[in-house]
Amino acid sequence: MQCPKCHGNMRTFDRMGVHIEQCDGCRGVFLDYGELEAITRLEQQMAPPPPPPPVAPAPQVHYVQQPPPPAWGYGGGHYGHRKHRGLGGLFFSS
Repeated sequence: MQCPKCHGNMRTFDRMGVHIEQCDGCRGVFLDYGELEAITRLEQQMAPPPPPPPVAPAPQVHYVQQPPPPAWGYGGGHYGHRKHRGLGGLFFSS
C-alpha cells in the first residue's frame, strides 16, 4: 500500500483485532471504515469505572458568643428578697 499523503510505504498493525495502517515516511495513521468505532468501543471496555463522587463536607456550625455578665455581679435574680414559707422553707429549697 502507498500513503495517500506522502506516497511512502504503509505498514499494517494489528491492535486487539483492529487493523491500523501507518506510513513509514510521515508516520500518519489511517483507518478503514468502522475501525475508529471499534477502537472507541475497546477503549470504553478497558477504561476503569469512574470514581465515586466526593463526599460533601459536613456543614459548619457557627456559634454566637454571648457577652460576659456585667462586672458588678448581676446573677439574674433579686438580692435580699426571700419569701418565707414557714419552717419548711428554712429546711427545703424549692
